[in-house]
Amino acid sequence: MFLTVIEALNEGFLQTLKLFAVTLLGALPLGLVIAFGSMNKFAPLRWLSRVIVWIVRGTPLMLQLIVIFYVPGMILDQNPWAVENGRFAAAAVAFILNYACYFSEIFRGGIEGVPIGQQEAGQVLGMTKSQIFFKVTLLQMIKRIVPPMSNEIITLVKDTAIARIISWQELIYAGYAFLKGSHGYAGLFWPLLFTGLYYLAFNGVLTLLFGWIEKKMSYFRS
Repeated sequence: MFLTVIEALNEGFLQTLKLFAVTLLGALPLGLVIAFGSMNKFAPLRWLSRVIVWIVRGTPLMLQLIVIFYVPGMILDQNPWAVENGRFAAAAVAFILNYACYFSEIFRGGIEGVPIGQQEAGQVLGMTKSQIFFKVTLLQMIKRIVPPMSNEIITLVKDTAIARIISWQELIYAGYAFLKGSHGYAGLFWPLLFTGLYYLAFNGVLTLLFGWIEKKMSYFRS
């Protein structure tokens, strides 16, 4: 019994890890793009970016996931997610959009937090705008955003459990299955409790990693 539960939980954790990794790979660059849009001097683009961020941050991720997964099937003749790995794809889209909007505000705060004088100094030295951003602004922004970004990423680990709302079999889904009947077992509550150990271990590793990154970036302290 124990080995069966652990095997199921391991499989669920791999699915959780998969969603976590895909969300980060998509949300980090998209969040930076949205941040640039929110700071753009072109008013329509700036307000469009900010409205999108306001809507996404102001509504629950669970609701966004339900809308993305079910609404297309109500509008179209066939649900585009009704394919192999369709539930994962829908979850990935919802998570990437949601976290990109949160990341964009962190990026925007980090960029705007870099003293303008340093950018002006780069201009005096004859640096281009791209050189100033990558060699002056970006590195100092990273130092400022590590603490809030680490909080969001750790929250992402736990938020992956929301994907079970569309019956995607992540870690919590795997543990809960033994409570309602799975692999010939029913009424087992301890597998669900064991899922907490997986989250604690994973978040513990991330906490150590971000602590190490903060130390490495300490030379940017002003």
